[in-house]
Amino acid sequence: MSSFHALELDDELISAIEKMGYSAPTSIQELVIPDAMDGIDILASAPTGTGKTAAFILPVSQFLLDYPNRDKTSARALVLVPTRELAFQVAEQAELICQFTDLTVGVITGGINYGTDKETLESNVDILIATPGRLLEHIENETFDCRDIESLVLDEADRMLDMGFGTVVNQICEEARWRKQTMLFSATLEGRGVNNFARDILKSPKVHEAVPSRKEKAKTLQWYHLCDNRQHKDALLEYHLKNTVDSCVVFVKTRERLHELKDQLFSKGFAISYLQGEMPQDKRLAALASFKSGETKILIATDVAARGIDVPDVSHVINYDMPRGADVYVHRIGRTGRAGAKGVAISLIEAHDFQWVGKVERYTNESFKARVVEELKPQNKAPTLVKKKKPKVKAKKPKASKAKVRTRKK
Repeated sequence: MSSFHALELDDELISAIEKMGYSAPTSIQELVIPDAMDGIDILASAPTGTGKTAAFILPVSQFLLDYPNRDKTSARALVLVPTRELAFQVAEQAELICQFTDLTVGVITGGINYGTDKETLESNVDILIATPGRLLEHIENETFDCRDIESLVLDEADRMLDMGFGTVVNQICEEARWRKQTMLFSATLEGRGVNNFARDILKSPKVHEAVPSRKEKAKTLQWYHLCDNRQHKDALLEYHLKNTVDSCVVFVKTRERLHELKDQLFSKGFAISYLQGEMPQDKRLAALASFKSGETKILIATDVAARGIDVPDVSHVINYDMPRGADVYVHRIGRTGRAGAKGVAISLIEAHDFQWVGKVERYTNESFKARVVEELKPQNKAPTLVKKKKPKVKAKKPKASKAKVRTRKK
């Protein structure tokens, strides 16, 4: 599809898209938007950074423009997302798409005082972006009514399930049972969790799995450095922060490690921002704003930020600590190389984490090779990966069946 005009969107929406710098729909947008505009339920998956947000905001906005809210009821479109950061980023995209229309967008998430929520809900926004937990609180307190919801979107449904929101989301879906359309987006459609989730809330959905074009695919070069110890790892991190990165997200596994590293880098003169769990919302937004504006070039984060950071010019991702799973690794490195841009992902791996080399290669189906910085060569050799042999299972001899003696024969 050569342009957005072929999708039969209103001129106001097309003008907004062109102002945002997009001339043609991505693969996921081309697949989803026509069916979504026909009111069909959607089950879709697409890699990060391929325009997934616009794939649901555009048809939702077109529906609201085609059928205006003359009674000024509460929100008619609801988008549920797993994290606060993602909620604000989806809202930012929605506002840009709706900038030439009269449609309004609101956000409700945990970590924000209820007075702000009250203002949002009383303003009768057209599109509401919310995290499940906080929205359910408003439903239970009867400060939000789902009966006006006509379009429901679940973004990153797999992540919502991972975070334990399955029951909450099902409750919200039941409250919004008068809706006309539901769209569910997930990074992957594999696994029983997402499929069972979809079966419960979607009606005869159209399934779309986007295969991005070469232009859309993330061009992320990835490698690892073998580290002798913590000091060697720190030296490699500081080398890259000083010499190779323009804008970098550094991932660590715990809040304790985050604060250790934050203080350490700050003492060396690095300007940094950081993100972690259980962080006041105003501080989260300030950290992201500082990083997005370029005021700070380095963002240190725990995996709370692995999904939800959408900064177009992140040149590097550095895994200071390896994550808990290969899928999380993929989401981490997805913070760079977005929308076809080039990016670099570097992992700092000590001997006790060397198993990750094989795990990453198997999960991504790509080579994961070591590189060396001349002045910081490792002194130790890489451990040998020993494949575990499956124990031989001895075949059990079938037990001889005993003849059944009936009571009358006794």
